[in-house]
Amino acid sequence: MFKHLVLALLVAAGPAGSAWGVSFGSAHVLVVDEASGAVLLEKDAATAAPIASLTKLMTAMVVLDAGQDLGALVRIDDADRDTLKFSRGGVPVGTELSRESLLALALVASDNHAAAALARTYPGGTTAFAEATRRKIDALGLTQTMLVEPTGLSPDNHASAQDMVKLLQATQAYPLIAQTTSQRTHALQVNGQTRAVRNTNPLVGKPGWDVLVSKTGFTNEAGRCLTMRLRAGGRTVSVVLIGALASSARALDALNIRRWLDGEAPLRRTERTAQRAPVPTRQPRPAAVVGEGPAGPPEV
Repeated sequence: MFKHLVLALLVAAGPAGSAWGVSFGSAHVLVVDEASGAVLLEKDAATAAPIASLTKLMTAMVVLDAGQDLGALVRIDDADRDTLKFSRGGVPVGTELSRESLLALALVASDNHAAAALARTYPGGTTAFAEATRRKIDALGLTQTMLVEPTGLSPDNHASAQDMVKLLQATQAYPLIAQTTSQRTHALQVNGQTRAVRNTNPLVGKPGWDVLVSKTGFTNEAGRCLTMRLRAGGRTVSVVLIGALASSARALDALNIRRWLDGEAPLRRTERTAQRAPVPTRQPRPAAVVGEGPAGPPEV
């Protein structure tokens, strides 16, 4: 009881949480109480920035809106390869998977080939998919968002943290997204064999974390990104982190948000977490599924 009273007083003191000196390594931060709509914590939340694979939440919603057969098999094609950054990770060309499995790969393992195939096989093809994405952006009232392709590889895919909260909250209408992204691992059938892929967000399934929806992202331009719906401190909140320079900085931001919500003092940012980590050039691949070349850096 006392802990939540302290939290209430801190929230009333201001949205930045400055009473406890909460600082963030992410360039753009927003934490919103879903019940009241109150902004609990924020940092430059109105500025649009590249969002990397956070894009795939929108990709999944647009695909699900089309009402296509989720059990239908889709073949990964040469057209699904990454021609923007020429990353080597992804489901091998020629692999056939159900549309539902492709959604899981795109959301859980952040597989770019899977996201590209979903857009390519959208009714009317990639052009119709792009038009549907623009309509969805308008329908959700995302005024600081532009998405030019389905994977997030393009630096032209950008949004503000404020828009990302709206997008995140819209996932509540898509139970499959919540069910899929709240699992630590996801099993799927590949060429008649059961394979497991790991969630790119290591907080999912970790003791003390109740993550309802999750998506990570990383490109050189976007930095380390994370968005999730989270239960903590007796609240359900939407959390958006964009533009952390290192995975450790993003992880500390997420941990301090949860601690703040639970009425605990945030951990101090060390010199190590504030430093810029070397930025790898390859994108991640789903574990135990992809066979093309060496694995890229984990998107966590």
